[in-house]
Amino acid sequence: MARDVERLTRPLLLLGCGKMGGAMLSGWLESGIVDAGVAVVDPLGAPDFAGKAKVTVHTALDDVPDGLAPEVVVFAVKPQQMAEAAPGTRRFAAADTVFLSIAAGTPIRYFAKLLGRDAAIVRAMPNTPAAIGQGITVACPNATVSDAQLALCRALLGAVGEVLTIDDESLIDPVTAVSGSGPAYVFLLIECLAEAGAQAGLPPPLAARLALVTIAGAGQLALRGDDSPEQLRRNVTSPGGTTAAALEVLMAESGLQSLMTRAVAAATRRGRELAG
Repeated sequence: MARDVERLTRPLLLLGCGKMGGAMLSGWLESGIVDAGVAVVDPLGAPDFAGKAKVTVHTALDDVPDGLAPEVVVFAVKPQQMAEAAPGTRRFAAADTVFLSIAAGTPIRYFAKLLGRDAAIVRAMPNTPAAIGQGITVACPNATVSDAQLALCRALLGAVGEVLTIDDESLIDPVTAVSGSGPAYVFLLIECLAEAGAQAGLPPPLAARLALVTIAGAGQLALRGDDSPEQLRRNVTSPGGTTAAALEVLMAESGLQSLMTRAVAAATRRGRELAG
């Protein structure tokens, strides 16, 4: 049975405190899960967290004391910075330490080669709504991760939104294409809907506000309601009405589904290229 994971019993080491790392750290501090302390390593000094209780900030990994025995090491650096940031963490590899990566395009085998094949490693893909506690993360553990360590990683990731777990790491690339990159697709949809409204004659500020609040509200309705997105679409579509006329265009053979399928496929391919 997994032990209680409400709080870490030893410190957490966080590499990278940018937008995603910072959002997660804020969630951890608010929830109290890191009451044992957090050591942050960020070359910019993480000014938003310097001086906060339970947080110690370092600008280089070499500055972290050798005596630190972190319960969890979190990689929140950009993929292109991983080769510089990760190697120095091998000194923290221990049977009771789990390594949690939220770096896109960096497979578990990369960390296993770096940390040793017995290292407990969880690869996760969050998305940017984590910044407001509304993210969704998919986590994939290697075979060394214990039930308790996985539960602990889920608790850490759950501080910024919903968490799902998979066993097949090959699914991480399409996960990245759907939920990791997905917010950008939604933001583009807001832009396009606003531009279409402006071209239809609306003042641009009005069109922009209508597009933003409509898409945000529709998302919440789909999330909180009992009906499926398909049923919600049917509910708002009267035969022969204005919505039906628009959907005839969007649901054509070369319409939105075709574009979205191609976009997700392109993102999935790129993820696999990055992973090597």
